[in-house]
Parts: sequence; structure tokens; C-alpha cells
Amino acid sequence: MSDLERNARHAARMARKKSLIDARITEASIDTGILILLTGNGKGKSSSAFGMVARAIGHGMKVGVVQFIKSRTDTGEEALLGKHCEWHVMGDGFTWDTQNREGDTRKAEEAWTIASRMLADASYDLVVLDELTYCLSYGYLDKAVVLADLESRPEMQHVVITGRAAIPELHAIADTVSVIDNEKHAFNAGIRAQKGVEW
Repeated sequence: MSDLERNARHAARMARKKSLIDARITEASIDTGILILLTGNGKGKSSSAFGMVARAIGHGMKVGVVQFIKSRTDTGEEALLGKHCEWHVMGDGFTWDTQNREGDTRKAEEAWTIASRMLADASYDLVVLDELTYCLSYGYLDKAVVLADLESRPEMQHVVITGRAAIPELHAIADTVSVIDNEKHAFNAGIRAQKGVEW
């Protein structure tokens, strides 16, 4: 096949694709807040959420972040983005470190107090609930309360939830679900967490 023929076939294929995509864009006419669930065993769930935080801040939107489980306050994302939004690091560390169900439950409940305040406030355009999934799968929070607060939030408020092993009820109410797989990870080759990549 000549370059001229290849270019003509490519142009025709892209024209068909453009027609289909343009039709889908025309059909999508609803403006509403969306609930995004980023789950799975792969790396990048929180990083994706914080990318959306940067995007929202760039558009002048009001953003709130609540980090469940995590206890680090020296992360690059908080150092940069925390200057431009409300940011709360509420955990005592990974559950295998704390080994304290009562303490982890108490910290999760304290974090949910802040999260539920944000979810009830229409001035927040985007709320990120980082690592919330663990608090539900481990029973640290009342599932019914969390789901009710998420579903009764202001109409135009966007929410991003991150963490592994999201309960089926979160999958059910989410508008967008991305399951991030772990095909390969440097840690499995003995490489420790690197500044600027992991934290």
C-alpha cells in the first residue's frame, strides 16, 4: 500500500471516529456533580485524584481534601496543593503499623466529621476522600452514614474517592469507576519508595 493510500484510509477512519464522538458529545447534555471511584491494587489512585485537585484549583474551584489512614504531612502533593485548598491529613498511619482497631476507628470518625461537613457545603466544588475505601471495608465507619452523605451532597459537587478494595455499594453509586491494576511495581524488585514519585 502506498503512503497516499495509507493516508487516505487513515483520514477516512478518523472522519468516521470524529462523527461518532461528536454525536456522543452532543448527546451528553447533563451538568451535574460526579462521583469518581479510583480503586484497585495498582499505583496511581491518589496521584490521579491529586491531578484532579490541581486541575480544579487551576479553574479557580474550591477544593477540600481529607486523607484517611495516611499520616504523612511531608508529601509533595500537600506541600504544593495544600497552599491552594483545604487539606487534612487525618490518619495515624497504615493499619498494619497501628494495629489498633479502636484508634483507627476513632481517627476515621474524626476524619469523617470533616468530610461530612465538606459534603454538606455547596461552596466546595471538589472533595477528595483519599483512602476512604479502607475505612468502609474494615468497618471503621458506618457504611449507611457514609453512603447517605455522599448521595445527599450538593448537586454540582464532585467527589473523588480512592483506595483498594472498594465495597460494592461504592461501585454502585459512583458515576465513574477506574480500577487500577498492578502489572509491575518497583517495590517488588526491592526498590524503596522514592521522594517525588511515592510521596
